[in-house]
This record gives sequence, C-alpha cells and structure tokens, in this order.
Amino acid sequence: MEYQIIKYINVLFEVYWWLIIIYVLMSWVPNVRSSFIGEMIGKLVEPYLAIFRRFIPPLGGMIDISPIVALFVLRFVNMGLITVVTSIL
Repeated sequence: MEYQIIKYINVLFEVYWWLIIIYVLMSWVPNVRSSFIGEMIGKLVEPYLAIFRRFIPPLGGMIDISPIVALFVLRFVNMGLITVVTSIL
C-alpha cells in the first residue's frame, strides 16, 4: 500500500513537471500557446509559474528563468512529500 501511494505521488509530480517543460517549449513556437492545448496547459501551469515570476524578473527583459527555479522547487517538494508519506506509513 505504501509503495502505491508513493508511486501515484511520483506520477502526478512527473506529469506536472513535463507539462511545465512542454509549456516552456511552446513559447518558442509562434501561436502554439493560443491553441486549445496551449491554453489548457497554460491554465494548469501558469498559476504555479506566476508565483516565481513575482520574485524573479526576466533577465535582460527577455530571458525568463523562473520556470527553471519552479522545476527545482517542484522536485524538492516531491522529495519532501515522499519523505513525509514514508515516515507516516
């Protein structure tokens, strides 16, 4: 049972991690973010990225490193949650 919960947590975080990566890559292609899929991913990912964009301004006005920091924080939260769940179970 313990491993099932950890497995589900890992899968959810992994899916969200890839959604962020896809959303960032979509910014390189014109008009992809305005498609149905782009808007759907944006609604899922943008609230999380907005937290980091408040504190980390774009470098040179164009390069946004907030998704990199957001991905690192997401990994740390995943590891912390796994540790807490493992200690409880």
